[in-house]
Amino acid sequence: MNAASNFNHLFSPLTLRGKVLKNRIMSTGHDTVLPTDGRVNEALIAYHRARAEGGVGLIVLQVAGVHESARYTSHILMATDDACIDGYRRIAEHCHAAGTVVLSQIFHPGREIMESADGLLAVSYSASAVPNERFHVMPRALNQAQIDEMVQGYAAAAVRMQKAGLDGVEVVASHGYLPAQFINPRVNRRDDGYNGDLQARLRFVREVLAAVRAAVGEDFIVGLRISSNERDDTGLTESESLQAAMALQDEVDYLSMVGGTSATLGGAVHIVPPMAIEVAYLAEEAARFKQKLRVPLFVTGRINQPQEAEQMIASHQADVCGMTRALICDPQMPNKAAAGKLDDIRACIACNQACIGHMHKGLPISCIQYPESGRELTYGQAHPARQKKRILVAGGGPAGMKAATVAAQRGHQVLLCEASGQLGGQVNLAQLLPRRAEFGGASTNLQREMTLAGVEVRRNALVNRALVESERPDLVIVATGAKPYWPAFEQGEGMQVVDAWQLLRGEVSIGRSVLVFDWRSDWIGPGVAERLLLAGHQVQLAVNAICPGENMPWYVRDQLVGELHRLGLPVTPYARLFGCDENTVYLQHTASGEPIIVEGIDTLVLCHGHQPVDSLAAELEGLVDYRLIGDCLAPRTAEEAIYEGLKAGWAV
Repeated sequence: MNAASNFNHLFSPLTLRGKVLKNRIMSTGHDTVLPTDGRVNEALIAYHRARAEGGVGLIVLQVAGVHESARYTSHILMATDDACIDGYRRIAEHCHAAGTVVLSQIFHPGREIMESADGLLAVSYSASAVPNERFHVMPRALNQAQIDEMVQGYAAAAVRMQKAGLDGVEVVASHGYLPAQFINPRVNRRDDGYNGDLQARLRFVREVLAAVRAAVGEDFIVGLRISSNERDDTGLTESESLQAAMALQDEVDYLSMVGGTSATLGGAVHIVPPMAIEVAYLAEEAARFKQKLRVPLFVTGRINQPQEAEQMIASHQADVCGMTRALICDPQMPNKAAAGKLDDIRACIACNQACIGHMHKGLPISCIQYPESGRELTYGQAHPARQKKRILVAGGGPAGMKAATVAAQRGHQVLLCEASGQLGGQVNLAQLLPRRAEFGGASTNLQREMTLAGVEVRRNALVNRALVESERPDLVIVATGAKPYWPAFEQGEGMQVVDAWQLLRGEVSIGRSVLVFDWRSDWIGPGVAERLLLAGHQVQLAVNAICPGENMPWYVRDQLVGELHRLGLPVTPYARLFGCDENTVYLQHTASGEPIIVEGIDTLVLCHGHQPVDSLAAELEGLVDYRLIGDCLAPRTAEEAIYEGLKAGWAV
């Protein structure tokens, strides 16, 4: 594969222990929730095969537990017995066939236990009995025999990966997991040879690395993943992490740098940083590490586009760039970049909704823009339609655009009609909220896909019975979306009441003192409140949930709630809208039933969800076959809309 001329650094090879990375793009270790019973399965193989065939240079597989006590989730892969070898061998074969180097993370979480398989609280182990704040876990301190058992567990797991034909392993010492718990002086409070100065605190990870190397020999890659800064007052600082990295570098083939810690809500945001965090935000930190290191430095942290990765490598900030979510969103991204087809790359928008958002629900990961990800066994390749049909898609939001694209890719003649002059639907409103501009990329990406698929698009074209009679399609896919829902509530005179759409479209003038009522507990209510606050209004937020963003992915929610707190935005949780009059909004506490009275308000902004716009269905009855998808079927999110568009286009 010949790299495009403007990606000379990104598409240059790198050799580790005789294994050649054909480019500097890496899929980092990330939990997919695809495996079953702790073993590699067909779904996981297909998932990684898609990325290998997409041209990625290096795949680091998700964590594999090295000891029975390493089961930090109910769906972790385990490498504690030889039964795991065959599955890993099959992944290696598929990756190698595409010219991709493949490693596996080997892992123990220590005190970072999220859940157990049977719902009971697990016993966790750490360097010391210092609790985890995020999961409220109190661990037991490891004794010497247990430490020795853990060390041998790492070595045994590495040997199994070697027998499976993988190219190496990566010891996970990032994100406050077990090795980092030994390194961190605020967590490691032992009184034996594993605590004291830095060299003593590095003893555990050194024993692990030495045991692994002794077990696998010299032809096997051994890397180490660390957090450059755990970004929490109780976590490792940049200085501490850099000193550890410098001390350990001669014992590994590379260092893989990331940010954050699993131990706290604020630190965990950086495990999968949302779109509110700047792209390539660890670049300067990485440069400081690279200046002090002799071994290759792999860097991960919102590196979203090949241009960003090229710049980091050319600027000596990294040797390899982790671009995991970019590859979830577009497995073909490396091939497209190498061919110079940058406009065809489906750029990740870091919404976190279907990737890490699914993982936190214990569900297989995917991507809202590319729901084929994680579903490769079902939707890995669109098969040509047996009978070519004329398809009319009503609505140019995410659902309609995806349905039109997939149907056209399969050979159908597709016409998409959008009633307004702009494609994108609610995406066009979402991108107007603070730190959500990147969400607009979902519309840009879908429009490009329609163009490549050959979809005919008409704007300012309302689909009605007359148009359908004129066009005579074989099928109408109805994707006409939704509109704001206004609940029934007691409304007196004097209070200005508007909805979020009116506000974002600039259709109303908002008063000085505002209450934003958020029924959905997603990003709309907090986003509207923050936008008004930044514009100089006095704003309060009332939420029909236990906290703002209750229905959002964890890291998006926590980053957002942290920002609202920094801005000093008053929040009332457990709220139900009851009524309003001249300057008072009346709420009801959803748990106690007691009234909550908010006075001095002149504008009430409703973020109360949506209701379907589905009247076209009645016009089409008896005229033509039709199918409803997205919000006109039932108002939900862009994820469901695009997925239903995929299914509709696939089913024709």
